[in-house]
Parts: sequence; C-alpha cells; structure tokens
Amino acid sequence: MKEKILADRYRLTEQIGMGGMAIVYRAVDLRTGHNVAVKVLRPEFNEDSEFISRFQREAEAASKMTHHNIVNLLDVGMDGENRYLVMEYVQGKTLKEVIQERGKLSAPLACQISIRILSALEHAHRNGIIHRDIKPQNILVHADGHIKVADFGIARIANSSTLTKGDNVMGSVHYFSPEQARGEGANATSDIYSTGIVLYEMLTGRVPYDGDNPVAVAMQHLHATPIPIQTLAPDVPPAVVHVCMKAMEKNPAMRYQSARDMASDLRAALEIRDDRQMYPEKELEVRQPKPQFKDDSKNLSDTGRNRSRPAILRRRKRTVLVALLGLAVAVGLFFGVQAIITQVVTTVRVPELKGYQYEEAQELLEEMDLRSEPVYATSEEYPVNTVMYQSYQPDTVVHKKDTVFLTVSSGPAALDMPDLQKMSYQDALTLLKTMGLSDITRERVVNGEYPVDAVVSQQPAPNEKISKETEVMLTVSGGETIVPNVTGSTLKEAEELLKQKGLKLNPVLNYVDTRKAKEHASVAVQSPDPDVHVMLDTPVTLNLYRYPTDRSEANITINVLESKEDVNVRITLQADDSDTEIEALTYVCPPDKDRTQNLKVNLPDERKYTCRIYQNDEITNTLDVGMTE
Repeated sequence: MKEKILADRYRLTEQIGMGGMAIVYRAVDLRTGHNVAVKVLRPEFNEDSEFISRFQREAEAASKMTHHNIVNLLDVGMDGENRYLVMEYVQGKTLKEVIQERGKLSAPLACQISIRILSALEHAHRNGIIHRDIKPQNILVHADGHIKVADFGIARIANSSTLTKGDNVMGSVHYFSPEQARGEGANATSDIYSTGIVLYEMLTGRVPYDGDNPVAVAMQHLHATPIPIQTLAPDVPPAVVHVCMKAMEKNPAMRYQSARDMASDLRAALEIRDDRQMYPEKELEVRQPKPQFKDDSKNLSDTGRNRSRPAILRRRKRTVLVALLGLAVAVGLFFGVQAIITQVVTTVRVPELKGYQYEEAQELLEEMDLRSEPVYATSEEYPVNTVMYQSYQPDTVVHKKDTVFLTVSSGPAALDMPDLQKMSYQDALTLLKTMGLSDITRERVVNGEYPVDAVVSQQPAPNEKISKETEVMLTVSGGETIVPNVTGSTLKEAEELLKQKGLKLNPVLNYVDTRKAKEHASVAVQSPDPDVHVMLDTPVTLNLYRYPTDRSEANITINVLESKEDVNVRITLQADDSDTEIEALTYVCPPDKDRTQNLKVNLPDERKYTCRIYQNDEITNTLDVGMTE
C-alpha cells in the first residue's frame, strides 16, 4: 500500500497476515478509534474476475452472519483500485499456533473448542453458508479464550450459480473432505468432516493424513484409515473418540448431518465417566512364601541317637543368640532405610486444590507425580470447572501415582428452556435474564409471517435442559419487503420510493462518471438489486451518475479546532425534503496542518442542502449550500 490511510478512514499500522488472495493489516478506525483488521485484495488480482468474485463472496457471506464465534464484518469498500473488507480485530493466536506450542490438548479443552467451532458453523449453515476451509489456521483464539472462526474467502453461498469448477476443490488439503478431494461440491457435512480433522489434531498433536505432496494427502482422505486416536493419546475417553471418528466418516451420509448434532454428542461425551477409572482396583497383596521346615535327620548318629552334648548345646545357643541379634540389627536397618525411602522418595503431600480451575489442579498434581480424576456436580456457589472438594485433605501423605478424585462444578442445576416463539424480543430477553442467562445472541431474518421483532425460532428448543452458561440463539423477525427498482430515478425520487417500501437510504453515496449529460444525478446502480426480498429498514446503497461538466460542488471553509492530537472532521448534507443525512466527506486533520481549510464538497443533485460540519463528533458549524449559493 502506498498510502498509510485507506479510504480516509483506516490507518494501517502493521501487516499481520498474507494469504493467497489478500493481505491483512491491523488498522485504527479513525472515526471510532478502535483497532480493526483490514483485508485488502492483493494488487495483482485487481483485474482478475475470479479472485474479485471470491473476495466479494466473502463479503456477502460475512454480511449474512452475526455470531459471537465468527469474526464479524464491519465495512466493505474500494479505495482507488484497492478492494477491502474491514473485520473485527481479534488479539490472540491461531489454533494452529496453540497446537504447535502445546502439542496435544486435553480432551475437555479440545471438545470445548470444537463445540465453539460447531456453534459458528451451525449459524453459517442456517444462513446458507458453507465455509469449505475449516482448519486450525482459520480458528482464532482470543487472548481471553474466546474462539472465532475466520476467513470465509472460499465460502459457498447455498444455491449460488456463480462458482467456478475450480472453486469446488478449494480448501486446505490436510483438512478438506473426500468429496472435495474428488472435485465434487461441498455441503454442511464437508465442514463437519473438516471439524473432525481439527479435533483429531487437537487430541493427538498431529494431522491424521500427511504426505510428500498434496495429491498423496488427498488420496489418503479417499482411501486411508488414520492411526487410532487412543494409540497416540491413550487418555482420550472412548466417547470422544467415537464422536471424532463419526465426523471423519468418508461417506457423507454416515457423518453427523448437522453441526448442532455433533456439538450435542461432544457435550454428552464430556459427561461420560468410566467406572473402572472412578474406582481403580486395589493393588495385589504380596503373598508370603510358605514356611520351610528343617529336616533334623542329619543330626542323628548311625544308631539313630542324638549327637548333642552340653557343650555343643551351649555353643549352639550362643551362635543362635548372636545370629538373632545380628538379624535384628539388619532387619532394623533394612526397614529403617525402607521407611526413609518410602517417606522421602515415594510419597508426597496432597496440596490444597479447592477453588482451582480443574486444568490448573490437574497440572499441579501431575508435577507431583499424582493422577487426577474429575467428578462433576452441579453447584450454585462455584463457577463452572472449579474444584469444590478433593478426596484427600490438604497435607495428607499419599504414594506417588495415587489418584486424587476432584469434585468439579458443572454449574447450576439444569433449567427448562422456555417457549419464546411469537414473544417480542424484548420480552424474551427480559425473561431469559431473570433466569440468569446472559449469553444471548439475536439474529434478524426476513420474515413476513411474524410481527417485526417477534421471536421466530430459538436454540435450544423449548423444554430442553439448559444451564445458566448455555448459549441462546434467538431468530427474530425483521419483517419483509421487496426492494423497488430505483435505477434511472433522481435521488429524491429514489429516497421516496425506498421510504414507501420501509427501506432506508445508505448515507454513503457512490459516484459513477458518465459521458451522457442527461444521466447526471440519476441512479446508476443499486444494492440490493430490484425485486429482492429483504428485511424492513434495510439500507439500500446507490451509485449516482456524475457528468464532469455538470458536477455540483460547494466551496466550504472550515476552521479546525486547535488540538495537539488528530481532529476527526466529518461533513454531511441533508436536503430540506429528506430524512437522510448523507456523508459527503470525512478526513483526519493532524495537529501540524493549517487550521483554516478550504474544501470542495460534491452535491448529489440540484436541491438545496443543509451542510453540517462535525469535529470529533461535535457539530461546529451549519450552513446552507446548493447550486445557486
């Protein structure tokens, strides 16, 4: 990038990634001051229709989704030849980096990460989006532990006819499905297969299929069987192994048919405990050898009489006494040494574990060469995954390799999910919050059957058992209307038509130069297209024709505030007969720039406009402008 500021709004501070299609920068939104991630199409693809289509498809896919486990789209635009997407900035690492640093992840942690990925995929699939490139490199782990699925760059919009044949096999070879390896189309079960591969890698620390070249890896997806998980990670519960291998079935019909089903089975697998692990067998007792009786026949003479005499008896008594004393000393020394070894070398004192997170307690016990086994129980007092009780009291002396059973909080007792359908969103939100639920996500959809803001569907379903930590997704009616055709209309006419249909005019206008004077100030292109069914209040973006010699401009003088920091300047226009305040110009004025600035602002058409000047979001001046100013 030649300029450090993109579209007069995003200051690029550092490059944080580069893919085959785009370069990703960390940037500062000069309007809000927030950190954002800006993905810019690589310059060599600016004229490549296939890559432009892919880039636009990512924007379209992201715009259809709002979910706490998906990196959200904030803005889309062009700056000269540069196409860009602005996404929320996730500070942290990729899941691939986490696996490389930690090796195998514990089964509970791997399952919880997978559940978050599946939650994002369930949302995407419900919106008709197939990711097609699920891999650890596209899973972001926020510094606070939140999981975000990123990079819908090769996502497929269900029922789309714009995909090229080459798109069908896109995806990373280590993670894509057998059907993708065969060049067939991907569907929701393809994303589930890739999630199974990611879960396998988290559990074992390695991918299930590897080879010298991509073709070799692809052939293994089609025909090979991976090394069993319990061969590489014996501690992984069989129930978790079953879920992973079902997701990795080569036949799509044999896999989970929805991300939600796989997530439910993972949650169930985490709750299963093997009774043989809960109650390990006693150590086998060491049996003492049977006593051996001495044969005294050797002490008899040839005639069978005893050879013993008084002197011999006395010597024998002294010998036996000395031997017994020596044996007593030896036994004392032996058992004394054994006691010291037992106390110092083979035993440890159990630490205080109450209040620790289970993973922390497990790590502490492992450092002391002790084993741990969790037993989960509900609790209103202790947060989820917190140790409440331990089988040995603190400072109890136990043998190394012994198992300490930890009672771990699984959160409050289960609640019954209420039936929220047809309830207004605000009423549903109030009810859920009174139940102690806080992880609530709303998704607005096109729906003409239910009143605006009424709940259309919910996850979890009514009467399903939940806890206060359960993620609740409410699908809410956004109403329904049909986008009118406003191409060729004046801006005033277009705004009136949109208003009649319950739609909004996007305050950011775009301009297209024309060589036909009669087209000046009329609508050239609109988005969404005409006759599309959309939600009420959907903003419609317009591109206006602009004939160079008829260009309407207003000369404006601005006295910028004195400041030691950058001043954000924003200039808006509003026609007297319009409800929309159009953004005409935004820029940042550095401290060392002249405080008096003369600017030219494009006017959309020949109407009179009220021009408002904002500095750092505060109005500093208002004036009337127009063709005859």
